[in-house]
Amino acid sequence: MTGTTTTSPPLQSPTISRSITQTVNGSHKFLIQGYSLAKGMGVGKHIASDVFTVGGYQWAIYFYPDGKNPEDNSAYVSVFIALASEGTDVRALFELTLVDQSGQGKHKVHSHFDRSLESGPYTLKYKGSMWGYKRFFRRTLLESSDFLKNDCLKINCTVGVVISATDCPQLNSIHVPESDIGSHFGTLLDNMEGSDVTFDVAGEKFPGHKLVLAARSPEFRSKFFNAMDTEDKQEFVVTDLEPKVFKAMLHFIYRDTLTEEADAVSSTTSSEFPVSETLIAKLLAAADKYGLERLRLMCESRLCKDISVNSVTHILTLADHCHATELKAVCLNFAAQNLAAVMRSDGFESMKEKCPWLQSEMLKTIAGCEGDSCSTGDKSQSVWAQLSDGGEQNGRRVRQRL
Repeated sequence: MTGTTTTSPPLQSPTISRSITQTVNGSHKFLIQGYSLAKGMGVGKHIASDVFTVGGYQWAIYFYPDGKNPEDNSAYVSVFIALASEGTDVRALFELTLVDQSGQGKHKVHSHFDRSLESGPYTLKYKGSMWGYKRFFRRTLLESSDFLKNDCLKINCTVGVVISATDCPQLNSIHVPESDIGSHFGTLLDNMEGSDVTFDVAGEKFPGHKLVLAARSPEFRSKFFNAMDTEDKQEFVVTDLEPKVFKAMLHFIYRDTLTEEADAVSSTTSSEFPVSETLIAKLLAAADKYGLERLRLMCESRLCKDISVNSVTHILTLADHCHATELKAVCLNFAAQNLAAVMRSDGFESMKEKCPWLQSEMLKTIAGCEGDSCSTGDKSQSVWAQLSDGGEQNGRRVRQRL
């Protein structure tokens, strides 16, 4: 008699999953100007902030200058955070901060984030649900404190929306390297195999591939395929770029990177070597002309590193000419923060002469900065005086770099 042996099926490798619960945090700053005029609007009536989004839900800050609770007889101001969008059982952590405007950092803070919660995060059941304090601050104390300055209050709010997700990592995974398409096209640029077009730039010849160039630049696409008289043309003369600039632009088109020369750190603060004469500045102008948006941003980012009191007006003028909006905004903000010193720089008068509209845009930026800091009219008048008289005599502290 022959015995039989039973074998168990092999065990499969165990699978793994993980539940992760965390908060998606976001903040909002609420400036309440004209506090004295808001008083007396009535118990239960509020001033609302603009709606802001955190964790996929909309929120708003409600400030009650006469209090929310009739029983308190307007003795306290009330502050609440309200759910401003549709939502059911939204769980969240909150923080309300009344900012000390004396500069001593003695803020009044109510926070869920820095303490243990016995019952967990706060739950808002529906749109309009609120969390906050009916007796946030006694009015008489508030009005004699450093929290109120120039009839303005500053309230910072942080919301942390609780979310849960299941993470299921794969036990068997294969690493995928970063894209190397730039190196392959770069090789094509180096050996120029299959090139079908040549550019003559100040007597220097640069071969290229129409399909590659047209795919990257709308200017080249129009030149090669939209003009009937150039459809079969094999050579083009380029008169608006220097050879080294055209070469750097080709490098970007094929490799999607800047050349080492273009990316090198160079001083743009010397009047003997103006910003407009640097390779990166000329490459920015080329990016603008040939519709190379990524190259434009790369040049803007690189030029940001060279912003200083002496160079900012030159870079601002360049940014305006090349439609470099992000670089222009950075220059305007820097100039607003260092106005007196910038106005004494060599390039300020040149900017006013070549691009007078930039002076107006600088003033608008300054006005916006002042509004955010709750300043009164005195500072605005000093700014107008600076722009008309050529700078403050007393000067101000200068930020040398961004």
